[in-house]
Formats: sequence, C-alpha cells, structure tokens
Amino acid sequence: MKIFDKQGKVLKELSGDTLIGADLRKADLRGANLYGADLHGADLHGADLRGADLRRANLYRAALSGANLYRAALSRADLRKAALSRADLRKADLRGAYLYRADLRGADLHWADLHWADLRGANLTEADLREADLTGSLR
Repeated sequence: MKIFDKQGKVLKELSGDTLIGADLRKADLRGANLYGADLHGADLHGADLRGADLRRANLYRAALSGANLYRAALSRADLRKAALSRADLRKADLRGAYLYRADLRGADLHWADLHWADLRGANLTEADLREADLTGSLR
C-alpha cells in the first residue's frame, strides 16, 4: 500500500492491503492521505502526522502517544480506546470523532474542534483544552 500526500507524492510504501497493527513508530507521515484507512491497533508512537487526512479512519486501540497531529483532519475517526497521551492535537479537526475511553492524558487540544465528539469515559487528566470547541460533545 502506498501512502500519498495531498499533492500525490508517495510518502511511504507499505506491504499488504491493510495497516491493522502496523508498526509505524516515529514515521514521518506529514500531510499523508489516510482517509478511511484501517489502522486498528497500529503503533504510531511519536509519529509525525501533522496535517494528515485521517477522516473516517479506524484508529481503534491505536497507540498514538506523543504523536504530532497538529492540524490533522480526524473528523468521524474511530479513536475509541486509543492511546493519545501527550499527543499534539492543536487545531486538529475532531468533529464527530469517537473518543470513547480514549487516553488523552496530557494531550494538547488547544484550539481543537471537538464539535459532537464522543468523549464519554475519555481520560482528560492534564489535557490542555484552552479554546477547544466542545459544542454538542458527549462528555
């Protein structure tokens, strides 16, 4: 599978048709088009996903601790039970994202758009929610 940026340039080529459980620790995926990708249980610790398109992606139980998701598009993404501790989610689009029981301890959600996000059971201990938009979110 090839991962493309917004201009169609190949960023990374991965073998197989699925990214389930893939080891992408510290991968440089800036601007990658991962719309609807199945990253269930993938290890993305410390990955650089700035500006990546992860809309409708399956990130259920994915490990994203310390990942850089600045300005990432995550609307309608399945982030249930995902590990997002210390992740940079500043200005991320999380509208309608499923963050049920996600670990967001120490995550930076400054200016994140959380309209209609499902935050039930999410661990937000020490998360920075300054200026975050939580309109209609389930808490």
